[in-house]
Amino acid sequence: MYIPLYEREAVQKKTFTKWVNSILSRVNCRISDLYLDLRDGRMLIKLLEVLSGEKLPKPTKGRMRIHCLENVDKALQFLKEQRVHLENMGSHDIVDGNHRLILGLIWTIILRFQIQDIVVEMGQADGTQRESRTAKDALLLWCQMKTAGYPNVNITNFTTSWKDGMAFNALIHKHRPDLVDYGGLKKSNPTHNLQNAFNVAEQKLGVTKLLDPEDVFTENPDEKSIITYVVAFYHYFSKMKALAVEGKRVGKVLDHAIETEKMIDKYETLSSDLLTWIEQTIIILNNRKLANSLTGVQQQLQAFNSYRTVEKPPKFQEKGYLEVLLFTIQSRMRANNQRVYTPKEGALVADINRAWERLEWAEHERERVLRDELIRQEKLEQLARRFDRKAAMRETWLLENQRLVAQDNFGYDLPAVEAAKKKHDAIETDIAAYEERIQGIVAISKELESERYHDAKRIDVRKDNILRLWDYLQELLKARRARLDKNLTLQRIFQEMLYIINWMDEMKVKLLSPDFGKHLLEVEDLLQKHALVEADIAVQAERVHNANAAALKFANGDSYKPCDPQVIKDRVQHLDLCYQELCALAAQRRARLEQSRRLWNFFWEMAELESWIKEKEHILSSLDYGKDLTSVLVLQSKHSAFEDELGSRRAHLQEIMDEGDKIIQAGHFGTPQVGDRMEDVRRQWQQLEELAAFRRQNLQDTKSSSSSRETLMT
Repeated sequence: MYIPLYEREAVQKKTFTKWVNSILSRVNCRISDLYLDLRDGRMLIKLLEVLSGEKLPKPTKGRMRIHCLENVDKALQFLKEQRVHLENMGSHDIVDGNHRLILGLIWTIILRFQIQDIVVEMGQADGTQRESRTAKDALLLWCQMKTAGYPNVNITNFTTSWKDGMAFNALIHKHRPDLVDYGGLKKSNPTHNLQNAFNVAEQKLGVTKLLDPEDVFTENPDEKSIITYVVAFYHYFSKMKALAVEGKRVGKVLDHAIETEKMIDKYETLSSDLLTWIEQTIIILNNRKLANSLTGVQQQLQAFNSYRTVEKPPKFQEKGYLEVLLFTIQSRMRANNQRVYTPKEGALVADINRAWERLEWAEHERERVLRDELIRQEKLEQLARRFDRKAAMRETWLLENQRLVAQDNFGYDLPAVEAAKKKHDAIETDIAAYEERIQGIVAISKELESERYHDAKRIDVRKDNILRLWDYLQELLKARRARLDKNLTLQRIFQEMLYIINWMDEMKVKLLSPDFGKHLLEVEDLLQKHALVEADIAVQAERVHNANAAALKFANGDSYKPCDPQVIKDRVQHLDLCYQELCALAAQRRARLEQSRRLWNFFWEMAELESWIKEKEHILSSLDYGKDLTSVLVLQSKHSAFEDELGSRRAHLQEIMDEGDKIIQAGHFGTPQVGDRMEDVRRQWQQLEELAAFRRQNLQDTKSSSSSRETLMT
């Protein structure tokens, strides 16, 4: 759990303030606020003088900022002379009361004058570690050695290992078992344990109580504060041990020497076994033959985690034990003024550490490779699931569209087929747009194959099946388009036939008209119009032929037939019959019109003749027979000319009468009117001849009388 920075700084401030006061108490000085009381540099100089035992430059008098800066600078300069590294720290930081840097400065002073002296030679060929780390590790090693064997104590750090108070009590009990009833302590009561240890240390040992239980019994205690407090224990017990050990040393020298030899043998055996295990494990970890499936990689990762949690920790403890063992061996030999034991080349702690570093590097690489492969396999599985999901959708879509395209519900008339064509065009557009999704499936399949997916064969088979369904759909679509085009063509032919039949029906209405003309001019006009109709009918003959020929193509042959061939033949036959009927009606009307023209021409001739007869009747009915011989002779001459004209008209009358007889004999529809008219004209002609004879006789009589009178007069 993360501890807020301000809480950590508060604990450090309290601890460091108590520590500074414990040092300054030697010169009867004290501070109350770490951040404020060090700002003028005076207390800082006194603190360094007590710790170092050296005399620093005398502080500058005055309370101004410049005086404070000078005093702090003197203290910092002294630390630099002591080879204390002060990174990014200046006198103004202390004078300005920079909390973080003031705490850092006190910690640096603690490291230099309290912890740095705790140096343990590790026997490494390449020298010791960095000073602070060496001292810290030595202090940790000292704590581990002192508390070894105590139940509920396992010191691995300077934070959580101390929070239950058992470690503090174990340290005191190790050196002064009379002060602590360790067996009566319970790990479940950390506050009591901490309070007991701190009170005993302060009251019985004189170790200043730098911490309170609540400072330690927290989720993540402050490391620097605990180190500062533990150092106080170390210095106290070191002094006590120095006095106690001195008296026993001589008697134990020989025993120590024998025991040391046994420890050396044990070190060499354990170090050899550990190095062998490390090398064998590195070979296993460097094996890059990974399983090609998510389950396989997960099993390998599980085996790797098992190695980390089950196999490796005992070896790590063994490595730590070897360091402690070697440190113990060398410490015992130094204590006995013996030549310090140095392991053979390759079995040094440094060699073991380097081998362990190679092991951890191989372990790190193994984990990285496994996790990378796990991620890759997870991505491949996700991609495969995505493929299967999309493939199922594509298969369903393709099958549904195959069923749709396989249906020929085009309709039975032109509008329905045209609507079906538009629908088919839309289907083609949708299917064409769907090709991109099909290609997406192919792309996923190729990616899985290129990534060596373990089930790539199944993916490839399903991809091929989708492509087969796609190709089959294209074939069905193309075939349906061909059938639809044939249906559309046939329906258009049927529509053309219908147009022709409708036109012929219109023509039939005209041809069946009872109007054959009421006079000769009208009949002539109707004949001219009928000639145009006949020309149109003749033109339609080719149109009928083309429509029938085109339709019969769909009724013959073995190919796809969009309609029942018998229906097509029936329509062709019906169109032919309609056309033949139309031609017959046209011929009938022409005959009737010809008869009508013959009749009205006869009536016209008769009317002309009647008009001439009436005109001559009027002339012949004149009572003017002349007044003298000359005028009579003139009238006789005119009458003679009339009789000549009458003779010529008689031949024309006969022609007309012959035509009338022919009309009657032909059974013409106007036979009754023709017969009546002929009788009437014959009667008028007879009257005209009688009238002419009568006038001729009268003129002759008048001439005779006129001649007699002239003879008498002469």
